[in-house]
Amino acid sequence: MASAARSASRAFLRSSSIRPAVRSSRFALPSQGFRAASRRGYASEANSGKSSNTFLWAGIAVAGGAGAYFYLQGSDAGVGSKNFVPTKEDYQKVYNAIAERLANETDYDDGSYGPVLVRLAWHASGTYDKETGTGGSNGATMRFAPESDHGANAGLKHARDFLEPIKAQFPWITYSDLWTLAGSAAIQELGGPTIPWRPGRQDRDVSACTPDGRLPDASKDHRHIRDIFGRMGFNDQEMVALCGAHALGRAHTDRSGFDGPWDFSPTVFTNEFFKLLVDEKWQQRKWNGPTQFTDKTTKTLMMLPTDIALVKDKEFKKHVDRYAKDSDVFFKEFADVYVKLLELGVPFTSKAEDRYVFKTSE
Repeated sequence: MASAARSASRAFLRSSSIRPAVRSSRFALPSQGFRAASRRGYASEANSGKSSNTFLWAGIAVAGGAGAYFYLQGSDAGVGSKNFVPTKEDYQKVYNAIAERLANETDYDDGSYGPVLVRLAWHASGTYDKETGTGGSNGATMRFAPESDHGANAGLKHARDFLEPIKAQFPWITYSDLWTLAGSAAIQELGGPTIPWRPGRQDRDVSACTPDGRLPDASKDHRHIRDIFGRMGFNDQEMVALCGAHALGRAHTDRSGFDGPWDFSPTVFTNEFFKLLVDEKWQQRKWNGPTQFTDKTTKTLMMLPTDIALVKDKEFKKHVDRYAKDSDVFFKEFADVYVKLLELGVPFTSKAEDRYVFKTSE
């Protein structure tokens, strides 16, 4: 039923040229009420050591309890073994747990945590520098300050906390694999293209944190886009495709300073972002905030200066036009570059053809 609904929504949004004049603050998914959820601290954070016998015996008791837990889990008992090697089926279980949590936890923004999971995977990966080989998703260093406090990462604690119960359920998966898998799952669960994925990332400590300034600054122009994305190794077409992730989510004044959604369906992955860039008239918003643009028709949507730069630069606009006209082309090229983004700088031992394709929820 869910997959049929996603297909129907995608087909409608691809073909429809009608845009409603008014939308409520809940654009795509109805809220099912607030669900309080306890949040675990990061499992990888350092703990102060104790040498007393009390703590020694407590540690032994915990270890014994954990061993009993894994033993009682039947087919999952291997996770307690040093020789445990996760299979595709194990990673599918992680995917399923993420998808289930996305379906059940709807008290975020417009009804889904999916967009912020995509942003987490994007920002964890987008710090890569091809010249130095530093940064990227391998390490999950956003767990630590100062990287967690970088301006571009404001609000991503919501995504990291959302995934903590999944990490507790599957302690064998690294944070860096979990975050990127969650980003891939969110794209698929929100009606987007299939995102092939493979494991192999290893978590690192605070010493591997990247310097601030490696992620895009939405207030800049086309030159900034090429500088930031070029440092990662992307060409113009790939840059524009990645910007299509703005099909999902919204900006927040308490994070980036900007405000509002990019399109009318911020929890459904479509090519509407590009259609609106091309077809709508955008005017600078008059407000007490940073420069951003609003649509002339409804004045409920927004575009960032870097978004408008995509249609002002003739080389970028060629790809904006292609994606606005053909959703299938956008989906294919976005999937290709998103996979590339999530794998930047990762020393995989597996081959690209061994990537996993996960089944979406029903």
